[in-house]
Amino acid sequence: MIPGAAFKEGSACGRFWTFCLAGSALMQVLPVQVAIATPNAPTLEKTDVAHFTRVLQLRDVSPGDWAYEALQNLTERYGCVNQERGNQTLTRYEFAAELSACLQQLKSRITPETADFATLKRLQKQFVQELAILRGEVDGLQARVTELELTQFSATTKLTGKVFFNLAGAFANGEVTAEVANPILAQQTVRPGETRQVDEANTSFSNLTWLTLNTSFTGRDRLVTQLAVGNGFASAGLFNTLGVPYSDRTAGVSENEVVLRELFYAFPVSDRLQAVIGSRINYYRYFDNNRFTSFITSTSSVNASGSTLLNTLERGAGAILLWEISEQLELRVGYLGENSGFLPSSPFNSASNPTEGLFGGTNTLTSEVIFSPTERVKLRFLYNRSHLQATGRQVDGTLGEPIYGFADNRVGVSLDDATADTFSFNFDWLVSSGLGVFGHYGYGTTHLNPQTPGLSNGEVNAQSLQLGVAFPDLGKEGAQATISYLIPFSVLDGQQFLISGGGDGGGQYEWKLTYYYPLTDNIALTPAFYLIGNPNHFSDNPNVYIGNLRAQLSF
Repeated sequence: MIPGAAFKEGSACGRFWTFCLAGSALMQVLPVQVAIATPNAPTLEKTDVAHFTRVLQLRDVSPGDWAYEALQNLTERYGCVNQERGNQTLTRYEFAAELSACLQQLKSRITPETADFATLKRLQKQFVQELAILRGEVDGLQARVTELELTQFSATTKLTGKVFFNLAGAFANGEVTAEVANPILAQQTVRPGETRQVDEANTSFSNLTWLTLNTSFTGRDRLVTQLAVGNGFASAGLFNTLGVPYSDRTAGVSENEVVLRELFYAFPVSDRLQAVIGSRINYYRYFDNNRFTSFITSTSSVNASGSTLLNTLERGAGAILLWEISEQLELRVGYLGENSGFLPSSPFNSASNPTEGLFGGTNTLTSEVIFSPTERVKLRFLYNRSHLQATGRQVDGTLGEPIYGFADNRVGVSLDDATADTFSFNFDWLVSSGLGVFGHYGYGTTHLNPQTPGLSNGEVNAQSLQLGVAFPDLGKEGAQATISYLIPFSVLDGQQFLISGGGDGGGQYEWKLTYYYPLTDNIALTPAFYLIGNPNHFSDNPNVYIGNLRAQLSF
């Protein structure tokens, strides 16, 4: 403490540094209780009181203290600092910064002949060490700012990226039966009941890259432009199962094709309402999320990363509203017309095609309520109304859930566009710091409309299920292991209308084991093992075993 300082025992400045009084004077608009705390000292209780402009309002100083006159002079004579700080507590270094600013401001006003010169010199001497540290830090910051200004990508845009390398292999004890491949993409004629034999897949090494430009104009808004390129095959030769690593895929129609994966603009409408508009919005960025099913840090397969009945479109053009009603309740509503980078322009991506437009082709209207009774539990209730564009004479469910494969109302009968209603519930519960449980249930009805007058409509009812256990921070902080069991697509009624994806009635089920392990802040490894039973819904099919090792690099 400064020699000659006299304070009442137990006062704020008596417990801390006497210069809290001088600091109070330097910042004449601070609340009454202001302290300069030593590194190990407790912080003072903050009270929301009116700002003071006269030293007589201070509680921690009396007219007999040496600092009283200095405070009075600096506050009332010079008005040294005029900075709004609210009711924050000052540290010793923060006060040194204020003192430095004050010295610069008064350099031209106070001379050796001025009465307050000695007081300022005394303060400067007392804080010589902190002032030297501040000068060094300011010099260092100025050098870094200069370097950033010379080398930065943009003043408003930040470039980030993720690169995935996948070493994957699938094997089965014998050939696997699957129904017809996609006749639209392959330009083939569908023959109902036709099957094909899929050979065991060889080990592959593939890559997927996302480059994201995040731009902000106001600090609260965000323009996202994401490019992607990849060369994997999402089904590893098993067309109907789609039960393989999420990142083992192409980004566009062809391998190594660079596509625009996302393009949208998000901005606040009010403190609790946010809007998102764009020509290519990622559906799963905003809907059907789960703490333990993100493919990046948790379950890593296509089927396990979200409800399998909701994928009417992965990305589309439209708008989404996010309303945070309270800390426990949130409502999300969105409309998207199909516009995805991995689909060919025709007959898909109807939102940008004037023939179909934003509302004529495949589209979805989605609403989701998210309820968080505690910080550890999230419950999500989702309804999805889909319009499925007929391609050829069939409804293609391989990209238009809630059906898998192709649907036809009658053999040889052409279909109009279909509609679908899907209900989904998913939850995650962090039971403890090292244990979590999660799951989802989905139910979907697809309404089939024949073009031939007089024929009755058809309907396919299906469900999906997933239950899992997660182990956060297993082996290392940030790591996570997940084990899950799921049924991606189970037909409850109307299987006679499925010409592909129905199998012989055997229900496909899957076990997924994934372990995400971060080596550094930017590099992670994710080994995974999947078991698929009754693949493609054929009960006589052998089990399919898939192993995957993914390296994930972020920058």
